[in-house]
Amino acid sequence: MIVKTLLAAIVAGLIAGVFMTAAQEMRVVPLILHAEKYEGEAPSADHPATQEPAAVDHDQHSSLSDTSAVGALLSTFSPVTPAYAHEHEEGGIMFGMSRFSGTLLANLVTGAGFSLLLAGVSLVIGYPITLANGALWGAFGWLTIHLLPAIGLPPELPGFPAAELGDRQAWWAATVLLSAVGLYLLALRRELVAKIAGLALIAAPQFYGAPQPLDISSNVPAVLGAEFAVAALATTLAFWLVLGVVSGFINDRFVNAR
Repeated sequence: MIVKTLLAAIVAGLIAGVFMTAAQEMRVVPLILHAEKYEGEAPSADHPATQEPAAVDHDQHSSLSDTSAVGALLSTFSPVTPAYAHEHEEGGIMFGMSRFSGTLLANLVTGAGFSLLLAGVSLVIGYPITLANGALWGAFGWLTIHLLPAIGLPPELPGFPAAELGDRQAWWAATVLLSAVGLYLLALRRELVAKIAGLALIAAPQFYGAPQPLDISSNVPAVLGAEFAVAALATTLAFWLVLGVVSGFINDRFVNAR
C-alpha cells in the first residue's frame, strides 16, 4: 500500500512538473529574460545607491550563483526553479543542456519531490489524498511553501536587492515549518485552543520579520519585479492544484481501487 502510494506520488509529480514547465515558459521565463538585460548595470540616477561597502552590495543582491550545500537544497523549494535563470553564452546551463531542458529536468525533480512530501504527510496524519480533496491538499501545499513565505520574501528577479542568503534560508525554513503546523491545527483540529495556536504559529514569523537588504537600490524596474512575483505565485498555485488533483485521481483509480 505504501509503495503504491509513493509510486503514484512520483507519477503525479512528474505530470505536474511538465505542466509547471509549460506554465513557466509562458508566464515567468519572459520576465526573467527581460530582467537579465538590467543585470550588471549601475542603478539609475532616480534610484541612487546608498553609501554601503562594495562587499555588502555584492551580497545584498539576489544571485543564483550561490553554491553552498544548503542553498542548493533549498533552491529546489523556491517558487521558481533556478534551472532557467541564467544561460551561458554557449547555450547550455547544466551538463550542456539547453535552457528549456534544464528547466524541465529541474521541474520534474522538484515535482516528484513535492509530491512525495505531500504523500508522506498524508500517510503520517492519516488523511489520504483523493480526487475530492486533492485541490485542497494542493492549496495547502501552496500556502505553506509559497504564499506565506512570500509575504516576507517575495519571489525575486535576478539583480533585485536581497538580504544575506543564509538569513533568508533560515527564515524561509522556519516559516514553512511553522506554517505547516499552523495550517494543520487550523484545518484538522476542532479544539479552539488548537486553532488559536495555529493562527499564532502562522503569524509568528511574519511578526518577527523577514531579513531585508541594507541596500534597496536596483536598476530592475519595480513594476517588472511585481509582475514577476505575481506570475511566479500564480504558476506555482496552478502547479500545486494540478499536483493535488492528479494525485487524488491516481490514488482513487489505482491505489485505493478495490
